[in-house]
Formats: sequence, C-alpha cells, structure tokens
Amino acid sequence: MRELIWANLRARPVRTLLSVAAVSLQVFLLLFLMGLTDGIVQEWGSRIKGIGADLLVQPPNSSVFLAFSSAVLPEQLTPRLRQVEGVEEVAPVLAVVNSNSITMIYGIEYDNYSRLGGGFLFHQGGPFREPYDVIIDDIKAASKNLKVGDTVELLNQPFRVSGIVEHGRGARYFIPLRTAQELLGVENRVSMFWVKSTGDVESVRQKFQQLLPRYSIRRMDEYLSLMVSDNLPEVRPFTNSVILVGLVITFLVVLLSMYTIVLERTREIGILKALGASRWDIVALLVREALAIAVLGAAVGVGASYGVKEILISLRPTMSILITPQWLAYGILLALLGCVLGAVYPALRAAAADPVAALAYE
Repeated sequence: MRELIWANLRARPVRTLLSVAAVSLQVFLLLFLMGLTDGIVQEWGSRIKGIGADLLVQPPNSSVFLAFSSAVLPEQLTPRLRQVEGVEEVAPVLAVVNSNSITMIYGIEYDNYSRLGGGFLFHQGGPFREPYDVIIDDIKAASKNLKVGDTVELLNQPFRVSGIVEHGRGARYFIPLRTAQELLGVENRVSMFWVKSTGDVESVRQKFQQLLPRYSIRRMDEYLSLMVSDNLPEVRPFTNSVILVGLVITFLVVLLSMYTIVLERTREIGILKALGASRWDIVALLVREALAIAVLGAAVGVGASYGVKEILISLRPTMSILITPQWLAYGILLALLGCVLGAVYPALRAAAADPVAALAYE
C-alpha cells in the first residue's frame, strides 16, 4: 500500500508539486508571520530588562508596549518620586517612534538614565555634548554603517552621533530629553518614569500607588511577564486570520486535487474493490496519500521559514524572528488537518463507488 501511495504521487508530479506548495505556503505564512511578531516582542522585552529599573510609572490605561505611551506625564513629578523612601533613582523618559524607520527613540536625561542598572557601555565616543547629539546602540550602528561623528536623521532633524553603546538599554537611539520635548512640542512632559529602588521594590510600588492612585505602576518582573504577542493590539484576530486563510487554502487545493485523482483512478479503485479491498481500505489509501502531501508540504514550509529567517537576519541585523516549538507544532498540525479535511469527501465518494460500474468506467 505504501508503494502504491508514492507511485501515485510520482505519476502526477505537477499536481503533487502544486499541492505540496499550497501546504508549504500555509506553514510558511504561519511560522514566518508569528515568528516575526514573537521575535519583535521577545527582543523588546530583553531590551527593557537591560535598562536595570525596578519599577515603571506610566499614565492611566497605558499600553504595556511603550511605543503606544503618550507624553502626558508632568516632568515635575520627578522630584516627588525621588523623595519617596526606598527610591534610589528616577529617570524620566520621552519615548517616540522615528517615522522614517519605525525605530524607538528615547529622550533621556543622560546622568539619571545612566545610573539605572549598569549604565551605558560605550564602544565608541561618549555622552551627549550638544542638543542635537544622539547615542546609538551597536546593532543599529552596524546595520546603518554609522560611526562617531556621522550624521543621522531622526524626527526630520539631523543628529550627530556622539557615541555607540552596547545594545540592550531600551531603545536603539537616545537623544537629550529637552531636544525631544522641543521637537514634539510637549514641553515638561514625558512618557514614563523608570525607577530604581534601594531594595524593597513592593514597598516602593505601594507608596507610589498611594501618591499616584490613578497611574499605572508596574514592577519589572510583572511588566516582563506581559511581554507576549497576545498582548499586542489586534494580534489575536490577525493570528486567527492567518490560520483560517492557510487552512482554507490547504483544504481547497487538496480537495480539488484528491477529487480529480478519484475521477482519474475510477478503474483502479474498481480493481482494488474487486480484489477484496473494503470501503475503509479505499478511504485509508486516499487519506494516507493526502497525509503524505501534508508531510512533504510541512517539511518544505518549515525549511523555507528557517531559510528566509537566516537571510533576513543577515540582511537586517536589527530584525528578530523567533520560530517557537509551539508555532512549529501548530503549523504542522494545521497542515495535517487541512489535508485530511480536503481528502475526506473524495475518499468517501471513492469508497462508495460500485466496483462493476468502476471497472466499466472509461
């Protein structure tokens, strides 16, 4: 039976290749798109962790993803937060996305921000000297082939690269807070406060909550636990759409392919039934043939996903694509499900064929 399945697939190479391509497209779309989403979220979480803060203070109802945080916090809160017992450092930050490259920029007070965690580790250059200086992390600098003294355009303004630092400190670009406020027209406003405590983080958080009852105050361990793609706005409908489209494509292609195969092999099916094959033997033969297409398609789709991932990362070092075992399992299972569903009706139709009529079929 196994030899018969592979012989049937080899006998119609074009149809087999098209069916395998449809299945592999479903697997590739799911793995690549969700891998890109999960990779971005995980990479962002690792950069947030590298800041070295213990608490994050944001406006009410703010997003866990800082690109969606508005600059509405009064900067005058900084001294009040510093006076709370147990606080070591408070760093106000204005977060903005550069419209040209969709890259996060932090407007910071250098001294305060650098005292969070281990501070900046410079590969080249040093801190800001002028209002329109920028500090860039090493990954972004390498991808743009930038060095100290070069000019880069941010927020429609030219900035001079004053330093290149080790990545993992939140944003890719850092500019002076006053410059960021001036360019965005949000004088004395910031997006968030990063807070370093002297030890008892929960105690400081509770004091902040009493001081600012309407604000969002999160511990870093709590914040990092939220850094999953399901918390991104509209990701769940997007995921479901990708899954549904891929499943429908696989189902329709396999259904059409298997239905055509049944019509072409009517006499062969009649011979098998005349030789004693039961209805379920015929169903099993066609379903196993569909499963063989699913396995081949899944293998091609997985291989294509990893291949495209490596190519894109080599071309764009700042891009992060994470193909998880969970999505690998989902991709393979959906391929199998689509092929089985597509094969069920043609298989049942073939099994119900009258062997005498099938043998007489021209």
